[in-house]
Amino acid sequence: MRSNKTRARRLGLFLSLLLVSTAPIVAQTPAKAPATATKSAVPWLYQGSDVPQDKAWTFGVLSNGVRYAVRHNGVPPEQVSIRVLVDAGSMYETEDQRGYAHLLEHLTFRESKYLKEGETIPTWQRLGATFGSDTNAETSPTQTTYKLDIPQADPAKLDETFRLLSGMIIAPIFTDRGVKTEVPIVLAEMRERTSAQSRVLDETRNLFFKGQLLAARNPIGTVPTLEAANGAKVKAFHDKWYRPDNTVIVVAGDADPATLVARIEQWFGGWKVAGKKAPQPDFGKPVAPADLDPKNPVGEAKVMVEPDLPRIVNWAILRPWKKVNDTIAYNQGLMIDRLALALINRRLEGRARAGGSYLAASVDEMKQELSRSADATIVTVTPLSEDWKGAVSDVRGVIADALATPPSQEEIDREVAEFEVAFKVGVETQSTLAGSRAADDIVNAVDIRETVANPDTVYAIFKSAIPLLKPEAVLKSTRELFQGTVIRPMMITPKAGEADEASLRAALTAPVEAASGSRVAANSLKFEDLPPIGTPGTVASARPLGLLGIEQVELSNGVKVLLWPNDAEPGRIILKARFGGGYSAISPQNAVYGPMGQMALMDSGIGELGRDDLDRLATGRKLSLDFNIDDTAFVLSADTRPADLADQLYLMAAKLATPRWEPNPVLRAKAAAKLQYESFNSAPMAVLNRDLNWLLRDGDPRYATPNPAELEKVTPEGFRATWEPLLAQGPIEIDMFGDFTREQAIAALEKTFGALPARPAVEQPALTPSIPAHNEEPLVLTHRGDPGQAAAVVAWPTGGGQQGVRESRQLEILAQIFNNRLFDAMREKVGASYAPQVGSSWPLDLPSGGYISAMVQLRPGDFDTFFAAADKIAADMAATPPTADEIGRVTEPLKQLITRASTGNGFYMFQLEGAANDPRKIAAIRTILNDYSQTTPERMQALAQRYLVKAKSWRLEVVPEKKP
Repeated sequence: MRSNKTRARRLGLFLSLLLVSTAPIVAQTPAKAPATATKSAVPWLYQGSDVPQDKAWTFGVLSNGVRYAVRHNGVPPEQVSIRVLVDAGSMYETEDQRGYAHLLEHLTFRESKYLKEGETIPTWQRLGATFGSDTNAETSPTQTTYKLDIPQADPAKLDETFRLLSGMIIAPIFTDRGVKTEVPIVLAEMRERTSAQSRVLDETRNLFFKGQLLAARNPIGTVPTLEAANGAKVKAFHDKWYRPDNTVIVVAGDADPATLVARIEQWFGGWKVAGKKAPQPDFGKPVAPADLDPKNPVGEAKVMVEPDLPRIVNWAILRPWKKVNDTIAYNQGLMIDRLALALINRRLEGRARAGGSYLAASVDEMKQELSRSADATIVTVTPLSEDWKGAVSDVRGVIADALATPPSQEEIDREVAEFEVAFKVGVETQSTLAGSRAADDIVNAVDIRETVANPDTVYAIFKSAIPLLKPEAVLKSTRELFQGTVIRPMMITPKAGEADEASLRAALTAPVEAASGSRVAANSLKFEDLPPIGTPGTVASARPLGLLGIEQVELSNGVKVLLWPNDAEPGRIILKARFGGGYSAISPQNAVYGPMGQMALMDSGIGELGRDDLDRLATGRKLSLDFNIDDTAFVLSADTRPADLADQLYLMAAKLATPRWEPNPVLRAKAAAKLQYESFNSAPMAVLNRDLNWLLRDGDPRYATPNPAELEKVTPEGFRATWEPLLAQGPIEIDMFGDFTREQAIAALEKTFGALPARPAVEQPALTPSIPAHNEEPLVLTHRGDPGQAAAVVAWPTGGGQQGVRESRQLEILAQIFNNRLFDAMREKVGASYAPQVGSSWPLDLPSGGYISAMVQLRPGDFDTFFAAADKIAADMAATPPTADEIGRVTEPLKQLITRASTGNGFYMFQLEGAANDPRKIAAIRTILNDYSQTTPERMQALAQRYLVKAKSWRLEVVPEKKP
């Protein structure tokens, strides 16, 4: 059973200056007569289940076998999300077809009945859909899913969408030329995805699913089978599996369900194929080697040496996958399983926080999700040191305790309270679920052979399960979760020789004592027992912002607040507390403590309460506390609900008023950063993730990833010395948007942030970043990954500051036009890169530091091709204005993206955060839609001439490290 939700209310759209869509589309009719839909008393998804049907969905089956599910959903308004699921993934391939399911997905986008070669992506862009997010497809071992999110879906656009999509699914065009063009792109995708992490995933899959198709059917395929592909071979795979009786169409959106059903009948009802559907291949099941101990059947093991990855040990307890009837009783059983795992994971986390031998450990159940190949319980351990055996033993001790003795009812009640709030939040916020998510829920349910249920039903089933959640039932479930046909352990280590398969198996078969001391105390803390923040403040002033009913309030201690009570997202409130100076306030000498703060501050507790205490305090509530560093402010953020608003504000204010300074969170963050650092050498993109932001800030150490030598100097004392004064900085701005009343918000604010001592603004050192100066010869970095991988970047400086916000938006249009051209040059024409990326960055809170950058993954021999392509595109854009069609392919998706985003509170908070201290942001939001959706060829040319200047560009290459 997968939870689903109903449609949301619309937010009164402030951005009312919507532009007229592109020229009307002339609908066409298919050649064949449509099939007639049939509906049974029990919808096809619910057959064999007593879970109440989600009545928001309309289910049916066409006479040719196409199953469908449609529903009305108005989140966001005027969008329709379409999913076409074909029950054929990589495990449906034969040995010489490996990679064909995924290659077929690519070819479907290349050419089809109604779309000539090269027309698909531009066509969807003209319809307002962004390639890669609104328009995409996925191939898994069990299915291929085509995804379209169509904005502003009027009847003509809907008709055109279904027409084009039907041609792609029913009648793609397979030619030898098309295959030869697409295979290099797939090979580029394969190359760019190859990494130390991907090797580990492959080897783990090969071990856990030994003897099963899942072990040998990576969707990406193999080089020999892909290079041997031709049009006829791929067509044969399509003709076998792309059939109406093997296809499900899911549509959720702001349209009448009857109209959606009529479109499905019109465009897919005439789909006819010969013969009967082929049976599903036998996916196999876990089989244990002979002579294993049935009480602890540890079988095949593997140790893998990866010098650039942290040490990790995991093992899977594997059981055969069985098709289940997704009944209420089955789901009640799943809730007992989830409870059993939650208890173990809480104990594991508590032991790690207290200074255990492992950085992290978890236990997860994968009952239906493993490609219908196994039911598994998977244990994962990240040791803190080379003593991996001690870490494994400690984790096994916690598990052994859970297997030996039932939990207390108090422990169970605490977890039940956590489940209750999670399910209740689902009920309270169900009107905010996006249609795209609702459609994906059906797709996932079909894949794992389950049903969907709305949040009210899920909550009711949970409530019915509460009487079953007793100590003996949890103990029984725990024991079942750790029984299986075979247990297979995998270890990844950076050091050769520290483990082998025998020692790994021995670590899991050795006797272990139950760690009874790992049990976590039940909840006894209450917010009403906590000390007040201080003397409550009062409202000093309040005035309307002149925008959407947002009000600016100033409290008596100088705290400024942006308040916007609204019912756009029922049951949800988003909060941000901005304070201090951000990166500009951190001394370059203390730069290492910036990332340490992001990792450890929230785990350090408040006042007399540590993190475990805060977890107990938060039991049964929707509370969160995230921390981030901006260029000119530190930011606490949270997502809560109306019932918990006062407690959420207390937590945030207490973090500033009475921060707690524990050593363990700092030491744990330090260990995690050291373990992670080496992985940054494992692939070219990992190197860029580590270094690019720092390099583009001209080497400012505050933006750097700390290296092991710098991390070695980190101490809890240094952490406190750095962060204690930073947490005391002003000014403070609170942004609160969502489902609350003004009276409720003011009362809570006066007792929390209003009770803090006044914090005057502190003059911060000015940050004036810039990208490095032009270099004729690229800067060269190295990686230790696949020798066939490399990456390259070229960047051009632009600007910064709020005064240039409108130009920054025009630069994003320019960057996306550049991206379309680079995509065509590097991917379509030469197959050198799978997904080149061009973007524009313009720091609004800094006077400088902006840039346009183009980044690609490629082969080491393709650097000249990339730099030449980037230089040519830049020169061409400066010499000749782009066409109106090129501009439209960018501005229409941007217009639709903003229009959809502006129906939620998060969009406005992102645009307005900091506006209480910088009112220019209020004026800037009024022009955002026009700035992103209206321009001229001449404007684009002028920007290219100003910024895309080769003599100002900066270049970088990431190449394979030379082996000794």
